[in-house]
Amino acid sequence: MSEATMTTAAEPDGAPRVASLDILRGIAILGILFMNINDMGGSLWASFGDFRHLGWSGADQVAWWLREIFADGTARCMLEMLFGVGMVILTDRAATAIDASVTGSGGVFRTAGRVLFGDGIVMRRYYLRNFVLFLFGLVHIFILLWPGDILHTYGIAAMVAFLFRRLPPAALLGFGLVMAFGLLIFGGGSLYAEQQSRIEVVQLQAKRDAGQTLTAEQARQVASQASNDAALAKGRAEERARVALEDKRRADATGTFMTWATSAWATMLFLWGMSDGIGRGEFLEPLFVWEAAGTMLIGAALFKWGIIQGQRSRRFYLVMTLAAYAIGLTGRAIAAYWEVQFDAYPHPIVATSEVTRLATTLGHIGLVHLLLGTASGMKLLRPFEAAGRTALTLYILQSVICLWVIYPPFALGLYGKQGWMALMLTALAVNALLLWAANWYLRDHVIAPVEWAWRSIISRRLLPVRRKALAA
Repeated sequence: MSEATMTTAAEPDGAPRVASLDILRGIAILGILFMNINDMGGSLWASFGDFRHLGWSGADQVAWWLREIFADGTARCMLEMLFGVGMVILTDRAATAIDASVTGSGGVFRTAGRVLFGDGIVMRRYYLRNFVLFLFGLVHIFILLWPGDILHTYGIAAMVAFLFRRLPPAALLGFGLVMAFGLLIFGGGSLYAEQQSRIEVVQLQAKRDAGQTLTAEQARQVASQASNDAALAKGRAEERARVALEDKRRADATGTFMTWATSAWATMLFLWGMSDGIGRGEFLEPLFVWEAAGTMLIGAALFKWGIIQGQRSRRFYLVMTLAAYAIGLTGRAIAAYWEVQFDAYPHPIVATSEVTRLATTLGHIGLVHLLLGTASGMKLLRPFEAAGRTALTLYILQSVICLWVIYPPFALGLYGKQGWMALMLTALAVNALLLWAANWYLRDHVIAPVEWAWRSIISRRLLPVRRKALAA
């Protein structure tokens, strides 16, 4: 075990810290800005549609390819895994404390009854913790104006994952992979069926054009494909309209807080299945919760096996890193190639995104632990421990800096003025500032502001903030 895997000082509310987990969390929370900044400084709808709208110079293409293959979705994935780790640590700690309290007080509960009694208390406390996090997420969305918030989703997903917490690691991993492969099976099956239908329709159209008579079923298939193509064309037209409207609201030099806020709120309404003024959206929150909960279970399994916190051998992490990258990076590179063809043709490889996201993230975790096993790697990664201990505050600060200072028309007004490369460099600069700030802040403080507010609410008392107050 490397030095970084050892438990470090606890939080003011008694929550333990593990240095290696904090380093992973710090890398993840800073890495997530590279995923979000294109939606903060450019059209969110273009990011999920024709991403050339954000810029497609040679430098922009290099930045997009690197982001797409090595980073896209992996920071979010790592945070989800770490939420699963936190669930195990916090609930086991709470259950042990409750069980000791009941046993020590001479309680009359039999063993089974004591377990049920303790589980009920642990559930209430854990659900309260995540309900407060859910409320913080709503503030992040509707007041700080970030529709891509993950806090409200993780608050719900953690409540789902909690129901599986007592399972052995193999079962946790199994359920998590079933949820991940469910997206692959249903998504990939749908794309494959659509692909085959298109091939058959082209052949049927060729027969019809050659003067052959189609059967009634064949004619219906051709008509159905034409209807699907028309719906796809309509959807793309609506997407272009959303991009244009978003640019108008967010990039106009005469824009105000209300035009900026209206764009964010409209996006959130669409994602929650309501109309945004152009068309009715799709309620995607269950899909986001499904993904997050499944990944949390995988993280919990990796923790129970001692993998994610760095308790395995160097050889283990070397093999894990190489195997995970071979699967993840290869699949993502192939999918990225088809994405830049910019055609409407269904490519089933796209449905492997969740599997390749998990694999690439495991590769990143393995690489971090390989680095932590060396003196130079430890020195390089040690500053990220502070970022991990202040992760929630840094996440909120990323939104404040980008959505309230750099890009809005009522501040610096840089929305729509940066391509992919400039956006990634801006994220790098902001993260460098935040990494320095986190290390500076923790010299005299034991808990960051947003973490302090969250845990004070849960603890129902004002926690100490400065080291001197905690010592006293």
